[in-house]
Amino acid sequence: MNGNRALMVAVTAAAVVCGVAVRGVRAQSGVMPHSGPVMPPVQGGEKKAEEQFKNIQVLKGVPAEQIFPTMQFISVSLGVECEYCHTPPDFDKDDKKPKLFAREMMKMMFAINKENFEGHREVTCYSCHRGSTDPVAIPAVMTEEEAKAVGGAPKKPAEPKRAETTAEQLLDKYIQAAGGPAAVEKISSRVMKATMDFGGRSVAIDIYAKDPEQRISFAHMPEGDSVTAFNGHEGWLGMPGGRLREMHGSDLDGAAIDADLHLATHLKQMFTEITARGMDKVGDREAYVVVGQREGKPPIRLYFDAETGLLIRLVRFGETALGRLPTQIDYADYREADGVKIPYRWTLARPNGRFTIQVSEVRQNIPVDDTKFVKPAPPEPPKGPAK
Repeated sequence: MNGNRALMVAVTAAAVVCGVAVRGVRAQSGVMPHSGPVMPPVQGGEKKAEEQFKNIQVLKGVPAEQIFPTMQFISVSLGVECEYCHTPPDFDKDDKKPKLFAREMMKMMFAINKENFEGHREVTCYSCHRGSTDPVAIPAVMTEEEAKAVGGAPKKPAEPKRAETTAEQLLDKYIQAAGGPAAVEKISSRVMKATMDFGGRSVAIDIYAKDPEQRISFAHMPEGDSVTAFNGHEGWLGMPGGRLREMHGSDLDGAAIDADLHLATHLKQMFTEITARGMDKVGDREAYVVVGQREGKPPIRLYFDAETGLLIRLVRFGETALGRLPTQIDYADYREADGVKIPYRWTLARPNGRFTIQVSEVRQNIPVDDTKFVKPAPPEPPKGPAK
């Protein structure tokens, strides 16, 4: 990953999740059995891929907003960049063999799932490729360390520990650990100063959140501010130079969750079903795992510290036509601010990069002008020469 790409991945991802980490709640899924249909359904009024892009052959009927995330899914599954299959800027051309072959591989994947898994998306590009253009077909030999650890026998995966409490009790314990429902509901605004570290680089970020469901962050890049915002109904990304890109799909869903300052007390209302899924390790901490199902959206997986009850990891997925793209966020450095405990540090990891946010200052319940969350008008196109 070159520096510019790493920078864009970090800034975009950071802006989307800044509000989450400070509130300490959010995730969109764990790996669940029967994780959805092979081809996601198209909702009424939603533009289809073939209506917005040229030369769509295999992914017809897929929502247009899922095409870029789907291409990213292929990229991270095979460990390649866009140029492996495409010739920018003419992405619709069929002048490279890998692009033609990729279409056949997608057809094969859809057929495997349809014929063997009742149409549920169990097999994806990553199932075989695991970050390489060449699928792994031969089992790897045992390393010396593995042989010493298990006496020459294949190592069996550890059985997950059973949870000794219910999902409802874990959510209640988290709310109490965070300060209690009254303290959480009391927060009407939150303003933070922080730094984002990635690949040996560091940039400053300012984040503003206001009830109800308004949030905006400014990452101060050398070439200008990178902005991510949600105003209650729409979200957008503002790039240096005045470029504007609207959020769609899972990005918009995530931004709406981020903007809820009282999400901790709203979790039970959000889910149609919650289940305790045993225990797992997060670093050196034991954690209870809770999976919450949502109507028409990927589930949410939350990890609560077994000792403190605080949220220390979440995993969310973005939906694509080929599979789900995971985002894992680990929380640390919890401190009290106005009666509420919030993490001052979090690390976000995706298949194509990771970064850490460290908060240096938090101010809550201070005035934040609503004009800060007004979506700017897109820049006017350059005028041509007079005729």
